[in-house]
Amino acid sequence: MDRTVPAGAALLLAFVYETETSRTPPECYEVIYAHRQDRLPKSLTRMTVDEVIAAQRTWSRRYGSSAAGAPQFIRKTLMGLKEELGLRGSQIFDANLQDRLAYHLLIRRGYHQFVNGEIDRTEFGKRLAGEWASFPVLDATRGAKRHVRRGESYYADDGLNKELVSPEKVEAVLDKVYALANNEAPKPESRPTQEAKPEPVAKSKRFWTWLLTGIGAPVAALGNLHPAAQITIVVLIAGFAIYAISSMPAVRKKLGLAS
Repeated sequence: MDRTVPAGAALLLAFVYETETSRTPPECYEVIYAHRQDRLPKSLTRMTVDEVIAAQRTWSRRYGSSAAGAPQFIRKTLMGLKEELGLRGSQIFDANLQDRLAYHLLIRRGYHQFVNGEIDRTEFGKRLAGEWASFPVLDATRGAKRHVRRGESYYADDGLNKELVSPEKVEAVLDKVYALANNEAPKPESRPTQEAKPEPVAKSKRFWTWLLTGIGAPVAALGNLHPAAQITIVVLIAGFAIYAISSMPAVRKKLGLAS
């Protein structure tokens, strides 16, 4: 699988490829409709995009459909992708290009909306059934030709296509795709917040500021005020100093007051 295809989409595409072609990589990339690839002058993955499109012009008449490659692109779809994505006609229709183009079809059909929870499994399944006729719808709906029941191809009664897998199998794969896609981007680790260690009392500026204030301020005031006022000021300043120092975390811990 091309490395640019996310893991969830790669899982789904691998399922699409095997359902559509009954082959697994690398054989699935060589398949054309009805497994007539042995009649091609050269293998599909060695042909250019323009060579495939040119060859597809007669495949519907000769083989029943123009479907080519692991994703079974019909000619109209491949031509549309070439124009939409600006493909060079000289690009080789190899496995990696087929993967990238098939992923683009998934995006068209709502892959991102599905893995982001914006549409449910049943709706996404219906959209996939509209892209790949071998997929069944996951609930009764209006199909291309008539009203189809759960488990039937969206293209039932078109004289060409039919479902090739059960709806339960599709649902199981889509559940895996959803889970895988939502684990692709690693979530940031939630590291426990470390409790700040209290600063040692001897190194605390707060401790020394209040200690010197508690000692120095009363001394400075003693010679200038009435004795009664001196006593009052000394008591107030000393009280504030004691409160400030005793409220420090390190001091409270030493006194057994920390919670």
